[in-house]
Amino acid sequence: MDLMQGVEFSHWLFNNYLDKHDILIDATCGNGKDTLFLANKLNSEGKLYAFDIQKEAIENTKHKVKVNTLKGNINYINDGHENMDEYVDESVDGIIYNLGFLPGSNKDIKTEKDTTITSLNKSLDLLNVGGLIVAVIYSEHEGGFDEKEAVLNFARKLNYKKYNVLHYHFINQKKTPPEVIAIKKRNGVK
Repeated sequence: MDLMQGVEFSHWLFNNYLDKHDILIDATCGNGKDTLFLANKLNSEGKLYAFDIQKEAIENTKHKVKVNTLKGNINYINDGHENMDEYVDESVDGIIYNLGFLPGSNKDIKTEKDTTITSLNKSLDLLNVGGLIVAVIYSEHEGGFDEKEAVLNFARKLNYKKYNVLHYHFINQKKTPPEVIAIKKRNGVK
């Protein structure tokens, strides 16, 4: 296995985990890369919820899915991921986040530590036993370091009897590359 960058590693984790009928959430659909990736994992029984606070991101994602002729059961939700429980009323198998700002867009509109932690708490409640949450954390923008520290602290405090937590990152890079947190709800935990 090659050492992978953040998004590539997040996809690798899901590739080695997902069935083709899962219920999934893309908590930050952005330009659609993760939504497209997850949609390709679904069969007719699967469902995907794609969230973003920016209408532009939802439209970019819809276009990417259409161009790639995917017709899966995708629910596009133009709202913040911290409100996911208002739209998702079923248990989910996987949730993916890309934290930061929409590439090629206004950098002032970005994920924030408080709403991200609220969302992660709600994600744990929605997650099936054996389910997976993966967050790719970009931290070089204003507020990014604080959000990264909040997510790392959140993950460190999770009960090891209930969750397995992985932190994947490079430590010898000139710039700050994205980091990945993966949280798996352990079997036997309700």
